[in-house]
Amino acid sequence: MKDSFFRSMTWLHTWTGLLVCWLLFLIFFAGTLSFFRHEITLWSQPAIHDVAPQENRVLSQQSQITSALQHLEANAADAETWWVGLPSERTRAIEVSYQDKGKEGKRGQWHDQFMDPNTEETLNEYRDSKGGLFFYRLHFNLHYMDRTVARWLVSLASLFMLIGLISGIVIHKRIFKDMFQFRKGKGVRTWLDAHNLSSVLALPFHIMITYTGLVTLIFMLFPYPAMTQYEEGRKAFFADLNPARQHADITGNQVEMLPMKQLVDQFYTNWPNIDVKRVIVDHPSDETAQLKFYANTGTKVQDEMPVWIYNTVTGELVMTANTELSVSETLYDGMIALHTGRLALPGLRWLFFMCGIAGCVMIGSGAVMWAKRIRERMKVGKTASFGLRLVEGLNLATIMGLPVATAAFFFANRLLPDSFTGRAEAEIHLFFLGWLGVALMALYKAGTAQWRQLAQFNAVLWLLLPLCNAFTTQGNLVSYIVKQQWVLAGFDILCLITAAVFYIQSRKLANKEAANPAISRTLKGQVV
Repeated sequence: MKDSFFRSMTWLHTWTGLLVCWLLFLIFFAGTLSFFRHEITLWSQPAIHDVAPQENRVLSQQSQITSALQHLEANAADAETWWVGLPSERTRAIEVSYQDKGKEGKRGQWHDQFMDPNTEETLNEYRDSKGGLFFYRLHFNLHYMDRTVARWLVSLASLFMLIGLISGIVIHKRIFKDMFQFRKGKGVRTWLDAHNLSSVLALPFHIMITYTGLVTLIFMLFPYPAMTQYEEGRKAFFADLNPARQHADITGNQVEMLPMKQLVDQFYTNWPNIDVKRVIVDHPSDETAQLKFYANTGTKVQDEMPVWIYNTVTGELVMTANTELSVSETLYDGMIALHTGRLALPGLRWLFFMCGIAGCVMIGSGAVMWAKRIRERMKVGKTASFGLRLVEGLNLATIMGLPVATAAFFFANRLLPDSFTGRAEAEIHLFFLGWLGVALMALYKAGTAQWRQLAQFNAVLWLLLPLCNAFTTQGNLVSYIVKQQWVLAGFDILCLITAAVFYIQSRKLANKEAANPAISRTLKGQVV
C-alpha cells in the first residue's frame, strides 16, 4: 500500500506540474520581475533619471500636492479623474495624470506627465511606456484575452502548483540531503538535482507565493458567501468591505470647487505627519467631486492603503477608511501584502527576487527532465511521438523565448520614437512578437543546437542592451556608478550577468555537441 501511495503521489506530482508548467513559468517569470516593477519603470523613463532624490520627502509633500493639483486644475478642468503619484523610496518624480471623460460606454484615455519634486516644475519629456507595470499585470491578467478568463487560468495553474508542491514534499524521502546535493554533468540526474535544489531551498517562498496568489483572487473563486449574504451580490459586498473604492456617479451639474490649496492645507492641519502615496480627484467640478488622500503603508504588512475622502465643494471629511482593520481584514490584507512584496525593504525584495528565479528553475528543470526521461527510454532510431516533440518545443519556446521577449521589450523602449502613436502598446506587441519568433523556431525543431543558438542569441541581446541604453540616453554604467544611481547601475549590471549566464550555457552546450557528435545526431531533440 505504501509503494502504491508513493507511486500515486509521484504520478500526481508529475502531471499536475507538466500540464501547466509553461503557463506557470510565465507567471513566475513575470511575477519575479514585478518585484522590481518600480525600478523597471524608472529605467524606462530617461526624463527622470537625473531627478535628485529628496532629503525631506514627507515634509515636501504638502507643497507638491498643491502644485500638482493646481496644474491639473489649470490644464485638465474637464477631465473625468485627476491622479497624482508622490515620490517614494522607490520612485523619484511626481506623476501627474488625468483621464478624459468616457464616450459611448468606453473609458477615457489617460494622459501622463512628470513633475520635478524639487522644483515642482513639469518635465516635458514623458515616454509612453508601461514599464514594470506590464510585467505586474502580465503575471495575473496575461494579455490579449478577457481579464476574467485570464485570472481563472492563472488560478487553475496556481492550484495545480500548490498540489505539485504538496505532492513533491510527500515523495521527497531525502528533502534535507537534497539541499546540499548537485551532481554536475550527469544528464537526467543533474536536472533532477537542479529541480530538487531550487524546490527545497526556496520551499517556504514557493508555498507562500502560490497560496497567497490564490488568496488574492479568492472572491472570484468563491463568490457564493457574498452572493448569499447580499441581495446585490459581490458588488454590494465590495461596497461594504471597502466603501472608499466606490465612485459616485457623475451628475453633470457643474459647481465651483474650493481652492485646492485650502483642501490640502485642511488635510495637513489634521494629519501633518502622514506619508501620502497618491491623491485622486474624482469628477472635478461636478457636484459629486471628491478629493482622496491615500497613505503609504511602507513596510507594514498591509496592502490596502488608509484613505481620507473630502467633499471638494464643502470641504467636509466624508469618510476615513482602512486606518483600522478587523482581524479577518488584517489576515487577508497581510497575505496580499506578502504576495506583492510592497512591504519589502531592498534586502527582502532581493530575497524574493532570488526565490522567484529559483521558482523558474524549479518549473523549467522539471519540464526538461520529463522530456529527457522519455528520450532515454526510447529505443535508438525510434521516432519521437508528437507529444514528446510538443513538450520539447514548448520547453525551448518558454525557457529561452521569454528572455528574448523581455530583451525585445527593453530594446523597444529605447529605440521607438517618443512621438510614436500607441508607443506603450507597441512595446508590448514587440515583446510577444519576439516570443512568437522563438516559439515558431522551437516548435519546428528543438534540438541541442537550437538551445545553443538561442542561448547565444540571448547572450548577445542582453550584452547589447546596456550599450543601446548608453547610445540612446544621457547615461551609462560608468556615469551611473559615479552619480551613485544604483537602480540604473543595477539594471545594467543585471543585463551583463544575464548575458554571461547565457554565454556560459551556450559554451557548455557547444562542448557537449563537440564531445558527442554521434549522440547529438541521434538524439536530435534531447537537451544534453
